[in-house]
Amino acid sequence: MALATITTKGQVTIPKAVRDSLRLGRGDKIEFVVTKNGEALLRPISKKVDDVFGRLHKPGIEAVSTEKMDAAIAKKLKCNSQ
Repeated sequence: MALATITTKGQVTIPKAVRDSLRLGRGDKIEFVVTKNGEALLRPISKKVDDVFGRLHKPGIEAVSTEKMDAAIAKKLKCNSQ
């Protein structure tokens, strides 16, 4: 069980094991939800596309143009509809 203490300013440090399990890092947003039973749930807020833009880039792999992507999608859709 992971425990934390509330400071005089109302702040809580989320234990490292919990941060690691939820893949939380510096600057990430979380949401607190209070249930009907009086329990609090801590939920990570999903990242926006802008937050992860460019993370899939791998050096040495040539980028594919949007035109090529569109053509491949159209081709696949055409094959599936026949």
